[in-house]
Amino acid sequence: MNYDLSSSSSGSEFFNSMNQDYIEWSQLVDAEQQNEEEIVPHTRKYVHREREEAYETLFHDYFSNEPLYPENIFHRTFRMDKHVFLRIVEGITAEDDEFFTQNLDATRRMSASALQKCTTAIRMLAYGSSSNTVDEYLKIASSTARECLLHFVEGVVARVGPEYLRKANANDIERLLHDGERHGFPGMMGSVDCMH
Repeated sequence: MNYDLSSSSSGSEFFNSMNQDYIEWSQLVDAEQQNEEEIVPHTRKYVHREREEAYETLFHDYFSNEPLYPENIFHRTFRMDKHVFLRIVEGITAEDDEFFTQNLDATRRMSASALQKCTTAIRMLAYGSSSNTVDEYLKIASSTARECLLHFVEGVVARVGPEYLRKANANDIERLLHDGERHGFPGMMGSVDCMH
């Protein structure tokens, strides 16, 4: 790989020589990788996530008797009051006890807690974020975050669907029309912006 520009008669010879050296180097690297694969079979990649520490941080920040962040920060972060969040977590964990119960995982470590899993789902829903954004704070992998969201949504629909996710009856319509009229929107029923 000693390139002497003065001895070569043209730039194309220099380029061809460099190209040939690269091809030989690439073949050598490919052969070494193939030999390594024959010796060591592919194993599943393991990323050491500090879930236990993440749970401690989450609990200390928001759920302890003296949390780091006050109630107004909790409301801004989770887009709901703390008592509503805890009621949802309690209901969801009762509905899907198998997924939200903390067990040993394949590496013989404790899996993510119910608080971490529900926080993952709620943050993804509240902010419209992707599943890989929760890994930084909650230490939950993207695939687990998607699974948390799926189980959370199914649990919410199963738990509160009959009461809140139903068609409005005559009493509901009357109450909504009355609330709209009280806020200065008489007869308003179809606009989501005016339903608060």
